[in-house]
Amino acid sequence: MEAQHAVFEETVTLRQAKKLIQCMAHEQSFLLLSAPGMGKSEMVYEAAADAGLPCRSLLGTQIAPEDVSGIPRIVGERSVFCPPRILLPERPEPFCLFLDELPACAPDVQKAFYSLLLERRLGEHSLPAGTWVVAAGNRLQDRALVRAMSSALVNRVTILHLRVDTDEWLAWAARHGVRSEIRSFIASMPDALMRPVPAEPVPFSTPRAWSLLSRAIDMAESSGILSNETRRALAFGRLSAEDAVVFCSLAEEAIGPVRPLEDYIQEPELLPQSDSARWFVLNCIRQYVRDGRAAKFKPHVINRFLRSLSSEHQLTVLTEMVEQWGALGADRAMFDLLKKVTAT
Repeated sequence: MEAQHAVFEETVTLRQAKKLIQCMAHEQSFLLLSAPGMGKSEMVYEAAADAGLPCRSLLGTQIAPEDVSGIPRIVGERSVFCPPRILLPERPEPFCLFLDELPACAPDVQKAFYSLLLERRLGEHSLPAGTWVVAAGNRLQDRALVRAMSSALVNRVTILHLRVDTDEWLAWAARHGVRSEIRSFIASMPDALMRPVPAEPVPFSTPRAWSLLSRAIDMAESSGILSNETRRALAFGRLSAEDAVVFCSLAEEAIGPVRPLEDYIQEPELLPQSDSARWFVLNCIRQYVRDGRAAKFKPHVINRFLRSLSSEHQLTVLTEMVEQWGALGADRAMFDLLKKVTAT
């Protein structure tokens, strides 16, 4: 019987990866893997800037083997390879070498990186002491023109599988001026920050897509051309359709920033009056309960919240989640709803 091998991938957040890089990238090479649009490249640039290192990057899909190994010239009676300046500058000062899209490199280009990744060496030339070597790329399942990596390359790097962390992104977004309505939307609907890569080549929501949408709306607004139609065009051109629909509906109704979900549970009268806005908030509360984050509320608070909703909205938040709401002590409200909907 053929043995079955499970593949386990321990993941880290961008912030955790950044700390690991700053701690040991001067000695050990890293390969960051994730779905597209997570912000790997920007994190590497920020890590290098924080450490006072200039960052030089090579795009794996646009280089040839000689761009790594260098071009030979004759010195006396021997040929000497002259490494490219980007990899070996004239001044022997440390820097961050960022190899972007390494998994997408042709096999001969990947092979040219072997000694660079393991020994920090290009032929007879060594990189300046203290230089970081960090690579990044997408995974085979991301449909991003990724090639299979050789075992020799994999064994020369520490591979870090990255995951999205909503709190990390929201803190980053606040520092970088991402629009408040986008931050509020993601805080209330964290699943919208990063959607799975679709089978078809259509827009999908990623941290990069949200930050670029924020910038696009800023530019449209400053130019005086922002309208419901332009917002929709920009959102549907960047995001998953499901997220674009809800985001634009909320923006068009101008309901303002969404309050913390705890406020709506404690004070149901704060729920938005419009159908689409109320649906959005209730869907967020449904996800909030599913994630087990509502355990701090007393049963009487949970029952009061549910009873404040219409029968239709109660059914919406309870469907396929009776067990979770029951664990919060919502038995009375659910029993009352059952009597109401079964009454003849």
